[in-house]
Amino acid sequence: MENIILEVPDVSCAHCEKTILTALQHQPGVQSVQVDIPAKVVYLGYDPTTLPLTQVQAILDEEGYPVAGTREGAAPAPRKGPIIPLTGQ
Repeated sequence: MENIILEVPDVSCAHCEKTILTALQHQPGVQSVQVDIPAKVVYLGYDPTTLPLTQVQAILDEEGYPVAGTREGAAPAPRKGPIIPLTGQ
């Protein structure tokens, strides 16, 4: 399995996220998909021997979300515990 970060500049809302998740989650070889809307990236854990990166890019392009670039990396670990807002004091 490999982890890759896909740069998808057209990601801008929850609808974009849902479309990408729906398009990729059930593809053979996909283990995990996470969309980071503010960063405009998709974190993908997948088996490239089952689902080549070119096919992933074609799937996203067909959905209207072309991939502008890729880099190795995994999704950040989920935060644990409550989020405490910082104050200026």
